[in-house]
Amino acid sequence: MVSKNHPNQSSSPTLHIPVLCQELIEGLAIEPKGHYLDATLGRGGHSSLILATFPDVTVTGIDLDHEAIDATTSNLSEIAGDRLGVWQGNFADYPGKAAEFDGIIADLGVSSPQFDTPERGFSFRHQAALDMRMNRQQSLTAASIINSWDQTNLADLFYQYGEERRSRAIARRILQQRPFETTTALAEAIALCFPPKQRYGRIHPATRVFQALRIAVNDELGSLEKFLEKAPHWLKPGGRIGIISFHSLEDRRVKYSFRDSLLLDVVTKKPMIAQPEEQADNPRSRSAKLRFAQRKLNEQ
Repeated sequence: MVSKNHPNQSSSPTLHIPVLCQELIEGLAIEPKGHYLDATLGRGGHSSLILATFPDVTVTGIDLDHEAIDATTSNLSEIAGDRLGVWQGNFADYPGKAAEFDGIIADLGVSSPQFDTPERGFSFRHQAALDMRMNRQQSLTAASIINSWDQTNLADLFYQYGEERRSRAIARRILQQRPFETTTALAEAIALCFPPKQRYGRIHPATRVFQALRIAVNDELGSLEKFLEKAPHWLKPGGRIGIISFHSLEDRRVKYSFRDSLLLDVVTKKPMIAQPEEQADNPRSRSAKLRFAQRKLNEQ
């Protein structure tokens, strides 16, 4: 079932640690012979746990990033065999069938290997081209946004998708100093928009702007909304959907979509968060929130 378009290759040496594993697996209520959809396959951390529950469980994984698919199919080949199928593309475009899956999961965070690969341009920790594309076949990059959008649109982007209060000042400085070619040059310009004491805190001043750019480049919120509309139809009656989000823009959309769906019953009234031990071991888990809903058994 492994896609022939993505032959096995050696995996990246960078380790990606999935979050909320115990909570996700327990909440999914996996059953023998079940068929599950991992809508954000990544490096296969959550899929491997699903496959390990029962020897006859199958998983279909979705990912935009062909490098992640190559690495994961190689890493999981021994334990998965023909129980793992993959589909490359945006999860919002997946051609799912009605009542196809016993459960669905999605981890909306960017994987560590993507952040830690300098040429991907997701992080200002490395000097790299301003890229940020999950799908490297698309034309829109972070550089094209930074270097071509007008001041008002940039400020609106930083405020709406990054919740950045200094969005206007940052947009004004970008127009004064552009063009920008690298992640580090942009991050330095953003930092100068903050008082000296705020430039060297625990959270880098450029964090929110980089989040906004990544969301815009990959249309993350638009894709999430489409996925949330379609996914309930793919569940069998009684099947569960669990989604892990990492910021309030995502979590609000998940919360209201589950609440307003005519097909779903909300399972988690409040989001599940990582236990203190996991937060200490994996700082990425500190901002993670997990919500579950279940396909109704008898729909009105």
